[in-house]
Amino acid sequence: MSNLVTDPLILGKRTLHSRLLVGTGKYADLEQTRLAVEASGAEIITVAIRRTNIGQNPGEPSLLDVLPVDRYTLLPNTAGCYNAEDAIRTLRLARELLDGHTLVKLEVLGDPHTLFPHMPETLVAAKTLVQEGFEVMAYCSDDPIQAKQLEELGCVAVMPLASLIGSGMGILNPWNLGIIIENARVPVIVDAGVGTASDAAIAMELGCAGVLMNTAIAQARNPVLMASAMKKAVQAGREAFLAGRMPKKMYQAQPSSPTSGLIS
Repeated sequence: MSNLVTDPLILGKRTLHSRLLVGTGKYADLEQTRLAVEASGAEIITVAIRRTNIGQNPGEPSLLDVLPVDRYTLLPNTAGCYNAEDAIRTLRLARELLDGHTLVKLEVLGDPHTLFPHMPETLVAAKTLVQEGFEVMAYCSDDPIQAKQLEELGCVAVMPLASLIGSGMGILNPWNLGIIIENARVPVIVDAGVGTASDAAIAMELGCAGVLMNTAIAQARNPVLMASAMKKAVQAGREAFLAGRMPKKMYQAQPSSPTSGLIS
């Protein structure tokens, strides 16, 4: 039996079997969104409250028409917020729209060009949101000290970027990511920078608890097929991490196949 069956992801009060979290932006239409999310096997989907209709615009097509809340756990996020005040206000609105929903993704951006996290404002927002009863998953830089500060404030997960949002550059600093994972007592989920399936597998092999992505799937030539590939990559990377890889060596003097007992 696969280790994945008895290896759930715990996020706040939720127990999940998929370690792939996906976004819902940048798709051609809602139907493509639905098909890609289904192919990914994700149980949690992120929703940019400022950009996506989940009921705040009556009469317009709603994401909830194709991704119902009885099948998926929504993760409202604060994409587009550049200060703590806006982020807090946005997530309070999300809680009202979703009947008291508390699991949220906090991201406070530093500038509109790189979308790098503004960590001082992120820390301020996280402190307030946790005090108000939110289960906060926080997008952050790959700074081990600030990631630890978010954990100590009560965040249920820290989400360091692998590289810039939408860049597809993969994991540029595995050493910092490794330090964050080693010292964390909450799930570490790579958020931003994944470009293809091998990037997701590497993140999981490093020991990440999960991977969140949007652009890598939505902007692929075939988003539905890429979503399926990402599902498999996350599963394979997690199994490889649990299995434990062999040590790296410059060369191996002992052959992998025994030479004793060969027919002469």
